[in-house]
Amino acid sequence: MPTLDVEKIKKEVIDSQLWRSVFRGGAWKDTPRDRAGHIIGNVWLHLHPVKIRPRALKWAYTWGMGGISFALYLLLTLTGVALMFYYRPTIGLAYRDIKDLEFAVTLGVFLRNAHRWAAQAMVVAVIAHMVRVFLTGAYKKPREFNWAIGVLLLTLTLFLSFTGYLLPWDQLAIWAVTVGTNMAGATPVLGNEGPLGALMGMRINNDVRFTLLGGTMVGENTLLRFYVMHCVAVPLVVGILLILHFWRIRKDSFSAAPYVANEEKVDVWPHLVKREYIGAAGTTLLIMIWSILQNAPLEAIANPNVTTNPSKAPWYFVGLQELLVYFDPWIAGVVMPGLIIVGLVAIPYIDTNPKGVGYYAWKERPFANTLFMLGVVMWFALIFIGYALRGPNYAWYWPWESWYMLKAAPAATWSVFGPKGVGAYSMLLGIPLMGAVSAAWLFLPKLIEKELDGKKMMGAFLGLVAVLAAAGMAMGKMGATEGAFLLFFLGASFYYGFVLPQRHIRTLDWPRYLVTMVLVISTMSVLLKMCARLTFNIKYVLTIPSISMNF
Repeated sequence: MPTLDVEKIKKEVIDSQLWRSVFRGGAWKDTPRDRAGHIIGNVWLHLHPVKIRPRALKWAYTWGMGGISFALYLLLTLTGVALMFYYRPTIGLAYRDIKDLEFAVTLGVFLRNAHRWAAQAMVVAVIAHMVRVFLTGAYKKPREFNWAIGVLLLTLTLFLSFTGYLLPWDQLAIWAVTVGTNMAGATPVLGNEGPLGALMGMRINNDVRFTLLGGTMVGENTLLRFYVMHCVAVPLVVGILLILHFWRIRKDSFSAAPYVANEEKVDVWPHLVKREYIGAAGTTLLIMIWSILQNAPLEAIANPNVTTNPSKAPWYFVGLQELLVYFDPWIAGVVMPGLIIVGLVAIPYIDTNPKGVGYYAWKERPFANTLFMLGVVMWFALIFIGYALRGPNYAWYWPWESWYMLKAAPAATWSVFGPKGVGAYSMLLGIPLMGAVSAAWLFLPKLIEKELDGKKMMGAFLGLVAVLAAAGMAMGKMGATEGAFLLFFLGASFYYGFVLPQRHIRTLDWPRYLVTMVLVISTMSVLLKMCARLTFNIKYVLTIPSISMNF
């Protein structure tokens, strides 16, 4: 009885003219030269180096988030193209088409669910990838430019998800986008509600928000513009940047450091490639399972005359919405996001510490790692507060409190410095006082050349704040919760904003020091403004209504 020789058949197929015409190279011999040729001659695999260090194969080092992010991008492309066959971007048909996916299109619900959850997962994966790159120092020379490309890709990932948020045209979509785009109207100079906007002739029908929406409110033009941006413009830019990103990874080499001196590298094929395929397959499987178990949200058809309470931005922008409680819209929605993007891009150029490249090194990079992770934690803490602790009328609800029990209107807020009748104290006093405090905070950590005892400083500062909090509670000016807020926010601001910089960056050259301190002070201003609002109900520290500038 004849037997089937699988290996012989496999060899004949691989060595055939048809196979060789598609896949470059000679007969496959499974040698190091063949494996290298397999990488170099493949349109996809040639983006990899031929060999890499063993550390780069460890999931504990890479987390696999770069490859997972790209796998999710491909999955979004496939499901997005499939959904485009059944969707028409008009306010009369958009919601109906989404409902048809549920009731009339084969696998329509699954496709929409997969697209929705893959988009949410991609936001998380890209953020996690950037955190991993930072913690392993993979943004340092010669990879500074590729880090900047990564920052742009993160920004575009968020914007890509935001533009897709409107397309279902339900109540959740229209009000989330309304909240998000309202911040654009507060853009300095270019927004009708922003500082100096009135002086530049900005009105509701010609400012940057009008350009984004195609009108004065979210409507037909907005839906069409968001559809084009979501399906064509932004994916095209993301695709171009991804090509550049991969090319720079290939040219700059992987950042993984060797375990020992003169360490031998390992072949990318099959060691790394099989891990990438396993990661992509696992990611796809998880998205498929979750898409079967959990439907994407869909509320009633969009109605601009019925406002949801509370109206919230998409979850990844809820942190910015929470900042609106403490800052003017031009700061919360424009300046702060801009500083985050610029600050992230600037990191490789202001971080002069040569240590910690290609491995996790918290002790070797205490200042950079601590401040970066503080920013990440603050971002997700603001998202948690805005998403979970803000209920009807955007009032503060603890997790054990029911949203069905409406809270009384909050006490009236007040401003510290401003014009007569607006601020408790004169605006002319506030401007030089705030300038002096800001200048002292900016320069003192470097001007004090000797390293101060951080533990003693923190002990003395926390003791002073505790005494002030106790005095305030004794006089009935604040409760225990407000006292705890005061101790936490002021203590964190003093430690991260003065003690750490004085210990670690006072030896930087002046340009790098000043840029770093501006970013540090901007971060601490969030903690201080939260303290002012939650503890003393202060709305503005300084307000200048004549030019719509409030701090």
